[in-house]
Amino acid sequence: METTFTWEIKVKNCPLLIKKCSHCDSDRFYCSDKFRMNAQKKNIDVWLIYRCVKCDNTCNLTLVSRSKPDLIDKSLFHSFSVNDKEAAWQYAFSAELERKNNMKLDYGSVEYEVISSISPEDIQNLSDEVISIRIKCDFDFNLKLSSLVRRCLSLSANQVKRLFEQNAISTSASQPLQKQKVRNGDVILIDREQFTKSFKEIAR
Repeated sequence: METTFTWEIKVKNCPLLIKKCSHCDSDRFYCSDKFRMNAQKKNIDVWLIYRCVKCDNTCNLTLVSRSKPDLIDKSLFHSFSVNDKEAAWQYAFSAELERKNNMKLDYGSVEYEVISSISPEDIQNLSDEVISIRIKCDFDFNLKLSSLVRRCLSLSANQVKRLFEQNAISTSASQPLQKQKVRNGDVILIDREQFTKSFKEIAR
């Protein structure tokens, strides 16, 4: 028998943009959640506006360049027009936009919280042989799976490593634990019996 729980990751901010400011000594810009649109003849350009964390100097990242307005999805065009925050965040976390603008994002600046209803004690007290934990995360920000497990189960890095080595915790990924990044829909499997045994050993 298997029981499924959810770890829902809620980000609190967008990653900062790593860029040298031309007006001060700062090298970080934050997403303003606003778009800039400029129409020239029959073409339109759209940018996502960033601002320096120290002096508020602006930096624009290209989203749409010399496009016909009717080629842009109507709902997306509306989002640009009203400075829709959700749309801005989708772009601010976009690896494609990062590559397109030849920029680098500071994913370490992203703060987040995890909504979880299960603790290490709960796992040990369940009767199921396998506990399945599905990860819900709307944005990718290079969060290590090991860091998430550490945070949610209140463990050290070495303790998490041992639990994986002893197959108390596993995933379907073929990569080593230290290289696994969190993705929406990922599933973590916990062998309750082995977890309970290993957890008691490492807790000594």
